[in-house]
Amino acid sequence: MRVLIVKTSSMGDVIHTFPAVEDALRNRSDISFDWCVEEAFAAIVALHPAIGTIHKVAIRRWRKKPFDGGTWREMAGLRRALRSGRYDLVIDAQGLLKSAVVAKQAGAPIAGFDRSSAREPSAALFYDRKYAVPRDLHAIERTRRLFGLALGYRADLATLNSGIVPPAGGLSGIEGKTAFLLHGTSREDKKWPVEDWVGTAGRLVAKQFTPIVTWSNEAEKRVAEAIAGAVPETVLVPKSPLADVAAILGRSTLIIGADTGLTHLASAFGLPTVAIFLATEPGLTGPRGPFSSTLLAPAGGKVTPTEVMAEADRLLALRSEAPI
Repeated sequence: MRVLIVKTSSMGDVIHTFPAVEDALRNRSDISFDWCVEEAFAAIVALHPAIGTIHKVAIRRWRKKPFDGGTWREMAGLRRALRSGRYDLVIDAQGLLKSAVVAKQAGAPIAGFDRSSAREPSAALFYDRKYAVPRDLHAIERTRRLFGLALGYRADLATLNSGIVPPAGGLSGIEGKTAFLLHGTSREDKKWPVEDWVGTAGRLVAKQFTPIVTWSNEAEKRVAEAIAGAVPETVLVPKSPLADVAAILGRSTLIIGADTGLTHLASAFGLPTVAIFLATEPGLTGPRGPFSSTLLAPAGGKVTPTEVMAEADRLLALRSEAPI
């Protein structure tokens, strides 16, 4: 049975879909999966060894030039590629109008959330098979339940496994324990103060960790340089392709991150991960992993480096006690 997954974005949403893939592989040996995803996150989908063809969409880019000839040619090419896959089923795991339109291009039966369950109720108009899944569940569990209903099994929700492996690569010449500090995030109100990152980096060095920072835009570059300037032991990784960052991340000892996609990735890798949430509620979309934890700033309060390091110590001890 050939199944196409449509989950185009964002990075965290894509990562939240992997446990559902693992469920299906355990329960249905007859299924093979392909995936349709935004081009920026194709490297993330490629981390799962069971995913075959990865179809890239560029909705974000196409919207900027809706009447450009190149846009129309790319859209037509995607439609041909999806049709040539001859899928037995498409699962729209996103539940948005844009993802439903993409799913329709495959010319196969579509399974998705029903009108009361989808993030955008109008998306359900495109589905041939519609399933009710409570909206007050974590995104990972919602997706796992949807896959189970669509493919005919009951997922074991007591277990959680993403099935992804870091790509080849990593940092050379760095020995001992490393801590990746994921300071970059999409909104200003999600950003932990620079002085707190500096304070945390200093505490990590005192515990014989090598802090690692990187950046993807000029604002993040200034923060990364400030951390590395204040704590010289910090390794500053230049702006790099997502796969290269994932390779370094996946081989780190500890992750401390803001509310950003890479923090979700670290958690999915099963790494000790401290997530710092300042302005968003992690209840339904926060990182989930065997050694991950979220520190949520209280109303009018803050998360301190002392609290972060205490939680990091707890997770590292938990990881050291876990069976290999």
